[in-house]
Amino acid sequence: MPTARRDDPTADVPADVLVDALADVAALGPFFAVSTDPAEEVDPLWRPFPGGVERLVDLTAARLGTAEPRVAASTAHLSLAARLWSPVLGCALLHGVVPSLAALRHRAAAPGVVPLWLAELRGRRPERAQDLAEAVYCAVIDEQLEAVNAFVRERFPVAEGLLWGNAASALIGTLRVVAAARPAHAGAARDLAARLLALGRLRGTGVLHGPGLAFRRRSCCLYYRIPGGGLCGDCCLDAPPAVRR
Repeated sequence: MPTARRDDPTADVPADVLVDALADVAALGPFFAVSTDPAEEVDPLWRPFPGGVERLVDLTAARLGTAEPRVAASTAHLSLAARLWSPVLGCALLHGVVPSLAALRHRAAAPGVVPLWLAELRGRRPERAQDLAEAVYCAVIDEQLEAVNAFVRERFPVAEGLLWGNAASALIGTLRVVAAARPAHAGAARDLAARLLALGRLRGTGVLHGPGLAFRRRSCCLYYRIPGGGLCGDCCLDAPPAVRR
């Protein structure tokens, strides 16, 4: 089993605690699953992000039947953002620990849910709710999505605001899954969502309305341009007057 690095100030959670937390949240669905098996190291197909993102976009375009690169890029990015949020938010809400994604590896060789592996286990157990939100933001945004978003913008004609809107939409969608599976954590999920949406790149991407996790983003993911597609539930193009800003 991998061991946490004790020379790192963020490594204040034993590796076995992180392994157990990740194993528990994996039961929520395939988007939450992350391998922690050190034997995975022998597989040469594992690679860090943003490598492989272009392949994910190509696979998405073929699956959806779209010839618009920006539409395929946005849809692939939205799915990938949800994939990155899921294990971190699951661990944060259900176990109070935040695994670092700095050593995350993936395989993008086939369509479907992207396989993930943590080559090194590090994590934090923040005591305050705000510190928990900031640790989650760091793990997902700073350690992964900043580089992914920069790569997507460089390769495809996708607006920066759209990508961060995707990140916010994926965040809320993930929290809904956790809250539905573990209703006792619904209030904490709403609180964590509000805190995250007030941080850094997520600030201004959308608005929560009502007591739960109803959300309206301020950008469009372009899904309506996919053959047979339509407007998403949080789309700014279909926002009721009460939440338009």
